[in-house]
Formats: sequence, structure tokens, C-alpha cells
Amino acid sequence: MYGQTLFGITGRVGMRRFARSGTMDAVTTPNPRRPILPGNKLFESLPGAADPATVTEAAHRTAELLVRGVRKSEDAEVHARVVKLADEYGLDELAELWSDSPADSLPGALWRLYVLRSWVHSNAEEVSREFATGREYAEVHAAVAGVAEPPGPAEVRDMVDAVLRGVATGDFATTLDRAAAFARIVATGRAHLADDGHDRVLSASKLVETADQLQTAARAERAGHLW
Repeated sequence: MYGQTLFGITGRVGMRRFARSGTMDAVTTPNPRRPILPGNKLFESLPGAADPATVTEAAHRTAELLVRGVRKSEDAEVHARVVKLADEYGLDELAELWSDSPADSLPGALWRLYVLRSWVHSNAEEVSREFATGREYAEVHAAVAGVAEPPGPAEVRDMVDAVLRGVATGDFATTLDRAAAFARIVATGRAHLADDGHDRVLSASKLVETADQLQTAARAERAGHLW
């Protein structure tokens, strides 16, 4: 089964699709497994959809545990599992908890980071081509994003993993800024390679919107207001 991802790329769609205005058409979801996750079985029990207040509280609580709690751990295995959280548990499970959260909230920012990583891993060849084109027009953003030379499929996968690793080991505002810069570069490349194709231009604009949202979250994090 195939569908369009958040950023307008065709990919395999797994257990379910999620529609969110302005942010995604559908996302690629791996078959979820259920390992013990960072943060004391972080997603072991999800609240029922009948209580929106409980869902919101759980979204913020788990995001807080993941971003603030994991930083206290020096366990490299825990840090690695933070990066691969969507792979191990299923992007659909993260969506269940975080995808309705505002973009300028902690869970909303985490959701965008994990969707960005899943999209890059699923479409690394195309993303690397768009990144290579886009950085020619966005050198400042390329310096912030920090992809190795040359920016091939393996390099963009490694780069986005390094960004996610910052959730556990680095400054979270910097992590958001790097992700935003990466998204903006790819959007620039996609727009230049679009050949006036409406769908490609539209998906590039969605990437720019995601970059803007991540930068807004980064500013909120630096001000101590991201929750």
C-alpha cells in the first residue's frame, strides 16, 4: 500500500494513516514492536481517546520524560534507542500520542523530529539529491545542518540520526535548529528541482512550514517556555 508522506514523497504505508491539516497527508509506519523504552516504559499505557485532557497530559508528560529525563542518563544504549524510537515502537504509536499537539509544544516538536527522521530514512536517495541542490542556495543553513561530504544517502541518514541524538545528549534548542536548517535546505532543493510541478512545489512549502515550526520551538526552548 502506498501513499504520500508528510513531505510529499511516495512511500510504503503501514498499519494506519494519519491526516493532519498543514502538516501531513500520511506517514510511513513500520510494524511496531514493543521493547522497553527510555523513560521507564515510556509508552506502556496510552490514555483512551475519549478523554482529550488526559491525552494532552500524557503527551506532555512523556515528551518531558524523553527530553529532560534521558539527559540524566550516561547510557549510550539508551541514547541510541531514543534515536530509533519510531523504528522500534512504530511511528503510529508516536502519532497516537503526539501528532495532535501544537507545533510550538514539546510533544509537537518531538513529533516533527521523528517524522523527519522516518521520512529521510525511507527516501534517502531523493533527499540527498535535494539537499545537494538546496545547499547551493542556502549556505548558512547548510553550515547549521552539518551534513558530511558528499551528501549522499548514507550521509543524510547519518545526519538526521545525529540530529535526533541531540534529543538525549545535546542542547535541545540546537537540535531543533539543526533539524529546521536541514528541512529548509531540502525544501529549497525540491523547489529548484520541481520543474513547475504543483505537487512538488506544494510539498516544498510544507517542508518550509515544518522548518518554521521547528525554529519557533527552538526559540521557545531557549526562553524556557517549551512544554
